This record gives sequence, C-alpha cells and structure tokens, in this order.
Amino acid sequence: MTSSHSVAVLLTAFNGIKWIEEQVESIFYQKDVNIDIYISIDLSNDGTYEWCQELALKNSNVNILPYGNHFGGAAKNFYRLIKEVDICKYDYISLADQDDIWLPDKISRAIKIINVRGLDGYSSNVIAFWEDGRKQLIRKSYPQNKFDYYFESAGPGCTFLLKQQSLKKFKDFLIKNWTLVNEVSLHDVMIYAFFRELSMVWYIDDIPKLYYRQHTNNQIGANVNWRSYLNRLKKIKNKWARREVQKIINLLKPYSKDKISLNYFFLIINFNKLRRRFRDRIILLLMNLIRLF
Repeated sequence: MTSSHSVAVLLTAFNGIKWIEEQVESIFYQKDVNIDIYISIDLSNDGTYEWCQELALKNSNVNILPYGNHFGGAAKNFYRLIKEVDICKYDYISLADQDDIWLPDKISRAIKIINVRGLDGYSSNVIAFWEDGRKQLIRKSYPQNKFDYYFESAGPGCTFLLKQQSLKKFKDFLIKNWTLVNEVSLHDVMIYAFFRELSMVWYIDDIPKLYYRQHTNNQIGANVNWRSYLNRLKKIKNKWARREVQKIINLLKPYSKDKISLNYFFLIINFNKLRRRFRDRIILLLMNLIRLF
C-alpha cells in the first residue's frame, strides 16, 4: 500500500556491520509510508561504509552523506544529519540507530497519533533485548513535568518522529548555535528540550514499537542493571550530568518563560518538577541535598 506521508529517516552508523542490515530491513518493511533513508557514517574500520555504499547503489531511496569525518559520538552525527539533509521535502523526520529493530507499524502508528493529538513531536517506550534472548520493557511514558526536559529525554532518540515544520525550527536554531549545540552530548535531550521550551506539543507513547538492542557498544543503552546505574552515578558525581543540563539552560535562555536555575535552593524547592518518574525525583532530591549533583 502506498501512502501520501513522506518520511526522512536519519540514520547514524559507526562500526555497525554486525547489526545494520537487520535495522535497515526493518525500516524498509515500514507499512503505509514512503521512506527515504539518509545515512551518516562515523569513520569506521569494519566495512560499514562499504556495505552502505552497496545498499545505496541497489536502492534509490538510500542516500549516503559524504564520508571521512570522525564525530566521536552519535549526537554530533545526528546534528550533522539534521543540518545537511533537506528535510523540507518530507512530512516527518525520524531518527534511527544502526542496531535496533523496528516493528512494521512503528512509523504509521506514530503518524496517526501525531495527527489525532496535534503533536509536534512523538516518542515511545521501547523493548530492550539482549543477545541471550532476554527482553525488558523500558518505560519512558511517565507524565511530563514542568522541567523534566532539562534533565532527561522523552525516550531514546530512535523512537522520535518529528513534524517537518517543527524540526525546521530546531534546524534553524542548530545552525545559528552550531558550535554550542555540538557541545551537548545527548541529541535526544537537546531536541526534546528545544521542543518543550518553545511550547511545542510532545507525546510519549505507552506502546513500544521498537526492539532496543543492548550490547557492549551502546553509547547510552537501557538503565536496567547495577553496571548502568553505577555508570550514571559516576556521571553525576563527576558533575558531567550537571554540566550537560547547564549547557542546555544556557542555549535555551532566550526562549525560556520560567527561568530555571541549578541553584541549590531552586533545585530543592522545585524537586517535584524535575523528572517524570516519582522515584527519579526523589533520587535527584537526595543527590541535591548532599550536593552530589
């Protein structure tokens, strides 16, 4: 079945030859949408670039951006895609990692929800899965809070579907603030924060339509075991997390209606507005009380 809905899928890759074929096939199998894939490949040594070249030769809807740069992380690679791809040709833009598996109605379901709810941005829960066959629901769809978008994403960026006119505002902002935005380490938090700060409507779907692969090469991954908790605790203890929040606050200051601060007393007084899940709000409160954050 053909559809009038056109979607640009922005896919980043880095040494992903083990997984990228399965991911791309699941994108090709999307129902009721017309899809073009744009791939930006971080400098790789495992044949990822050559495989993508072959894919593009065989499929007219696959486009490879000029190769040879080392980005050093997914965020800079996604910023590059948003900057360089002509998104104005499409109704919607989706972000994709190299190693997940999309269910066939991932995009069509998101489009329906965007249209029914009048959204600018959409994300969802995911099902994390491991090579040993384990699966686990990762819930991100807790009710949105007043300042949650400075402290967490709306779910993994690979679940995002964004209206073209709305992402165009972010693209203009990105180009205008290119150097400073590229210093923000998590593109999904940056995009979600921009949308929310500009009062654009975002919805986090309860229903997962993506299998979120977990392996040792994950840059972020699912927060589901003691090792991942320790890793996040380390980022809080060495003030990495605080610095990332401050970068976003500084970038969005010209748009901010309710001035947010990382002042100790502001964080304590407003603790119940900083995260979506109650448990996370309490943990952040305790970390602020002992001045760990």
